[in-house]
Amino acid sequence: MQHQFQSVAVEAIYQGIPENIRECLLLVRTSIFDIAAANAMIGTIEETLKWGEPSYLTHKPKSGTTIRLAPKIDTDSWGMFVHCQTSLINQFRDLYPDLCSYEGTRGMIFKCENSCDQEALAHCIGLALTYKLKK
Repeated sequence: MQHQFQSVAVEAIYQGIPENIRECLLLVRTSIFDIAAANAMIGTIEETLKWGEPSYLTHKPKSGTTIRLAPKIDTDSWGMFVHCQTSLINQFRDLYPDLCSYEGTRGMIFKCENSCDQEALAHCIGLALTYKLKK
């Protein structure tokens, strides 16, 4: 499903990303909104910029941690990042060790030319969007 951008600034960032990476990030963006819409406990998603990168926050209620999407332009890769003080990346790594490469306790790095397991990625997104409900 197509979701309208909530801000001209966020849309401009996407327009400035190389097409192959932009397509990957837009698919993840759509998944974030679709997963939130399918789970009433997640509530509304606020789309904004953090560190100049598209970021997605659970707004009402504050059920999860922020998901930030970022291109790794020099490597033809992209990343999905969460707050580094959560246990999410370790949990993702335990559940899906081969899904992507992991960057410390904050990120998952994907290659654009490799298709990843969309079901596993959707599960990770859902865990991030409901992280605070499990505390």
